[in-house]
Amino acid sequence: MDRATHLYAIALGSNRLHGRHGRPTGVVEAAIARLDEEFGLFDASPIILNAAHGGAGRDFANAVALIESDVEPPEMLRRLKGIEREFGRRAGRRWGPRVLDLDIVLWSGGRFRSRPLTVPHKRLPSRGFVLQPLASVAPRWRVGSLEVRHLAHRLAQRAPRG
Repeated sequence: MDRATHLYAIALGSNRLHGRHGRPTGVVEAAIARLDEEFGLFDASPIILNAAHGGAGRDFANAVALIESDVEPPEMLRRLKGIEREFGRRAGRRWGPRVLDLDIVLWSGGRFRSRPLTVPHKRLPSRGFVLQPLASVAPRWRVGSLEVRHLAHRLAQRAPRG
């Protein structure tokens, strides 16, 4: 019996220089290429720059990649953590600087919950740095009863103006 192919939305972020890939935007570009190599890239958002939060240091480069794979979420998480390690990610303090962060934010299988993983990502509705690029590649994907584009719009309306 063939395994079902799933579509995953993977949030990418970087705010540290990398010896080979350079600035965080270069790290995110290289990580998107690596995801394509490993799984099959369906689409990728433009890379956006965002201010760091909670002591993370320099600003982040963020994007969302849509990838296709027949693996289930726990295996996807394991493989994403392996890619993070390939890029030099080491265990560190929460919210600290990181060379690469890969998170499963949505998948075509709906909700998934285990001890280390919750999909949709618990903080997705409050993360403009994920919703903005996600809305550019999957605006009609639903998170609960709302489409991604609606969540992004709502969050943008609440954001303080300069």
